[in-house]
Amino acid sequence: MSSITAGLAGRYASALYQLASESKQIDDILSDLNAIRDLIVKNTEIQQLVSSPVFGSDEKAVAVTKILQKAKASNLTIQFIGTIAKNGRLFAVSSIISAFIKEVDTRRGKVSAEVISAVPLDKKRHAQVEKTIVSLAGAKDVSLNTRVDPSLIGGLVIRIGSRMFDTSLKTKLNRLEAAMKGVA
Repeated sequence: MSSITAGLAGRYASALYQLASESKQIDDILSDLNAIRDLIVKNTEIQQLVSSPVFGSDEKAVAVTKILQKAKASNLTIQFIGTIAKNGRLFAVSSIISAFIKEVDTRRGKVSAEVISAVPLDKKRHAQVEKTIVSLAGAKDVSLNTRVDPSLIGGLVIRIGSRMFDTSLKTKLNRLEAAMKGVA
């Protein structure tokens, strides 16, 4: 995502958050936007509608409005996405959705973190990692994205925003190797 798209997405997401907050529809809008994101990912025709310059802004606005009405999205979501389309910004809808979700999470004290482990985390280990991240981030709640990378050998790599904590055996072995060569 370019910095222009990021700035644009942030502005639209903030405006939508204000509207959703004032009308007490944050959870409804969140649900609608997650459904829209899934629809875009799964449907190539909608991907083309969103990104293709062949369709004009008015055509896109009419099409997305009909799609969202059929999907029974809230009126605020329909109006908002329609406005994005009319303004020729439908190409940024995925970025706007991500920015809105991040805005909601931030305001609710929720932090997103990525956890990479050498083996899948069982429930007990997952809960321990989540508790540790809550204390590290000073958050009320954490959304964990977990994935497995066997090349780590053991330990974890945790990313919270721009911070990274690497306790993997792979990294420790690489540091030891570098130290033995006199590089470090």
